[in-house]
Amino acid sequence: MAESSTEKKIIVGSIIAEKKGAIGTILISNPNKMNAMSVQMWTDLPKAIRAFDADPEVRVIVIVGQGEKAFVSGADISQFDTLRSSPETQLAYEDAVSDSMNAPVECSKPVIAQIRGFCFGGGLGLAAACDIRICTEDATFRMPAARLGLGYGHKGINRFTNIIGLANATDIFVTARRFDAHDALRMGFVSRVCKGDEIDAVIAEYTKLIAENAPLTVAASKFNIRQVCAQPDEQDLKRAVEMVKACFASDDFKEGRAAFLEKRPAQFKGR
Repeated sequence: MAESSTEKKIIVGSIIAEKKGAIGTILISNPNKMNAMSVQMWTDLPKAIRAFDADPEVRVIVIVGQGEKAFVSGADISQFDTLRSSPETQLAYEDAVSDSMNAPVECSKPVIAQIRGFCFGGGLGLAAACDIRICTEDATFRMPAARLGLGYGHKGINRFTNIIGLANATDIFVTARRFDAHDALRMGFVSRVCKGDEIDAVIAEYTKLIAENAPLTVAASKFNIRQVCAQPDEQDLKRAVEMVKACFASDDFKEGRAAFLEKRPAQFKGR
């Protein structure tokens, strides 16, 4: 099928990004290492997310690992001796990782982690940075920092405690134990657990629901939800108020009311 404005595949360094209609999919592709993240992948991932965020046709973003064995099995530890061996290289590495973790949070559009197989370390952190997590029954999770002697920063810890609470966050960090999909569901880390052959259809239906909604309302909701878990400054609070006002002033608000009264699906334009 020929590529069009609504169907396009691009490669951002080591990251494969594909747009189909209103859905932007980012493929983490390092199958020989269970999709472990190299420093180049950490650098390229935010670029792909921001490209979709800037694309008005895209309404929702999905991050998925290549194959069925792993979402992201963690950072590529083979690079640690050269890329995390001194304070200077450690700082540069952590900047790249931090940018990747911040990108889904700062994205104005919902970001979904589609999780199969291993979701360890940096992969678990990346999933936590997404808005929604949906996994297969065979998904396995772990935060192995304590086994590697790595320090985990305040922002990342805070992200986990906001999602699964203090007790569960303490559990997974201090034990470094593996936990399964149903444990992740019990904690509230994932929203849904699917059979392996069902997850693509579940994600497709879920993203369709989001894509049919008013983009300005979705963006305002995401931003305001994030402020609940943050310590918003005056500028953030002002932005939150302005985003809600923009919804009421939009053509989409008029369209939503008209569609409701006419008993038809709304056709939102994001303006």
